[in-house]
Amino acid sequence: MFNVFGLNPIIMKNVKARGYVEPTPVQSAVIRPALDGRDLVVTAETGSGKTAAFALPLIEHLMGKKERSMEKKPQALPAALVLCPTREVAQQLNGEIAWFARGTGISTAAVYGGVGMQPQVNALKSGTTIIVATPGRLLDHLQRGNVDLGGIKVLILDEADRMLDMGFLPDVSRIISRTPRERQTMLFSATMPHEVLGLVNRFLRNPATLAEEENTTPPETLAQAVCPAVQEEKTKLLVSLLRERNSSRVLVFARTKYRAERVARQLAREGFRAACIHGGRSQQQRDAALDGFRRGQYKVLVGTDVAARGIDVFGVTHVVNYDFPSEPNEYIHRVGRTARAGRDGSAVSFVTMEDRKVLQDIEHVLGQRIPLWETQNS
Repeated sequence: MFNVFGLNPIIMKNVKARGYVEPTPVQSAVIRPALDGRDLVVTAETGSGKTAAFALPLIEHLMGKKERSMEKKPQALPAALVLCPTREVAQQLNGEIAWFARGTGISTAAVYGGVGMQPQVNALKSGTTIIVATPGRLLDHLQRGNVDLGGIKVLILDEADRMLDMGFLPDVSRIISRTPRERQTMLFSATMPHEVLGLVNRFLRNPATLAEEENTTPPETLAQAVCPAVQEEKTKLLVSLLRERNSSRVLVFARTKYRAERVARQLAREGFRAACIHGGRSQQQRDAALDGFRRGQYKVLVGTDVAARGIDVFGVTHVVNYDFPSEPNEYIHRVGRTARAGRDGSAVSFVTMEDRKVLQDIEHVLGQRIPLWETQNS
């Protein structure tokens, strides 16, 4: 139970309202040392509950500082910074943190590119407590003098391996150099490549290393299947799957933004409510697609890995690998977007002749053969 951590009653009320009862393994491992102020290096996948794992002790820590300085002038400088790789992840993290901070007097602001700067400037200058940011846009604000990181007490790097994949290390280093040396730093990563270990050595002080058990097995409630295909027949197969399966919310992965656009258009012509999300779309378009998918306005969301990374949408019934992933970890990451929290889910992958070697690698990691898709109603 969450009450073992001794969190403030306001935070506990928000935890209960969020529907959380038992902490996940990563929450059980992280919350106590985070409350103790330790630097942490945590290996944990999306969907493991890591946002609450760092958000709850962060808010508890900031509430304590707020109460101890109630008679002083409120600090205008932000006290915490969360760095993450994409706009969608920033929005998602900011929403989660804001939920747990309700009623505490702690404010949050999401800072990311692709949208106008002025609303972000207004939020930063109003004295926000927690900033959730992508590196590029935050650097823009720093260079324009819109924000001062001299008051940062807690720094969190989320999805550190993904940020390094996207070449953010120079920007991250420049940002961290603007924060105080005396701070608590927590680093979360799905994997621990050498570059991430380099971050640990440079920016953390004697951190505790906490590793969630490596997730090399999809959820037990996930039904997996592969479907042999040629490229020209994939859309026809996808339409057939959508029509014969009881699918209410389907996430489709395509390799390129052009293919994602084409597939979404073809599905719309077939009468499906489909949206598209990729790095070439405006932030407004990406927000509308993701929000519509969450609310059920769209049955199908077609996206690329880069745009869909870190997106956690509740109730995805099916994942379709329209284009097969290039390596096993990416496969597990994709199919893990469904069959969450004990719910049923399905993952179907279209496999061309060129994909056979990767399929063998994935089956080797899984320790099982993935059965063929049976094209009858289910």
